[in-house]
Amino acid sequence: MEQAEFIWMNGEFLPWGEAKVHVLTHGLHYGTGVFEGIRAYDGEMGTAVFRHREHLERLHQSANLYHMEIPYSVEEMRSATLELIARNGLSHCYIRPLATRGYGVMGLNPLEAPVDTIIAVWPWGSYLGDDGKTNGIRAKISSWRRFSADALIPHAKASGQYLNSVLAKVESVKAGYDEAIMLDGDGVVSEGSGENIFVVRDGRLIEPPQTASVLDGISRRTIHALAADAGIEVVSRNIARAELYLADEVFLTGTAAEVVPVREIDDRPIGSGKPGPITIQLQKMYDDAVNGRGGRHHDWLDPVPMSAGADPGDA
Repeated sequence: MEQAEFIWMNGEFLPWGEAKVHVLTHGLHYGTGVFEGIRAYDGEMGTAVFRHREHLERLHQSANLYHMEIPYSVEEMRSATLELIARNGLSHCYIRPLATRGYGVMGLNPLEAPVDTIIAVWPWGSYLGDDGKTNGIRAKISSWRRFSADALIPHAKASGQYLNSVLAKVESVKAGYDEAIMLDGDGVVSEGSGENIFVVRDGRLIEPPQTASVLDGISRRTIHALAADAGIEVVSRNIARAELYLADEVFLTGTAAEVVPVREIDDRPIGSGKPGPITIQLQKMYDDAVNGRGGRHHDWLDPVPMSAGADPGDA
């Protein structure tokens, strides 16, 4: 991980190495935290955060689902993020807001534990690699099933839930693949270990429904809008495992991964074994959107006033 200079923690701008929590922090023991992944791009409008407010709203929604009250509003966290990027002098970066149950309570009832709120920013390239974005990745259907909605809350981006994804990711990497694709408890396609999934068949986009234990991804919503711009129909329905092998194209979406073609699943080539035309089209449209090109969806971009916090000595 490439470090930045400052982290925002509980209302203060701290040097990177001084942003610490106690070893008996509740979230460290029980996974009681929620987080987001956001990106800022150095595009035609200058440095701007992509779909900033939507991500922070989802952070607060995730917290509410787990009975957490974040002590900072969406607007306060938005302003803190913009200033943090400026103080760190970053023209593009990954952004990680985190709200987690803090020190003071042990045991499974977290309601009396304080809530620590952190925002970190740092340079981070494509999650699945530049080659993966260009040429596609190899994926494996994981033996680990995506957790069900009667066990945890798929609509929340909660820290402890990602142990499920860790198991799938490690299994796929150890087997020589780039990523895992998870099925839900009923054996239908759910999502990647950290991404939503889309299938292309006969010129249409098909995605698993929200009832298939998927996270309602911000990048997923972005693809919906871009597909509408391009006149491409999007269908939400259950997807059988075999449909992945028979697909014309498959791609993954996520803030960290962006839009990534899947060229092979379980050693079977998808379509021609290369990124397909609809994937390439939507990938370009996504890249244009996050960089402020093309004249559409500028409302998705939250510009960073780089003069904000210019004197880091105030921290």
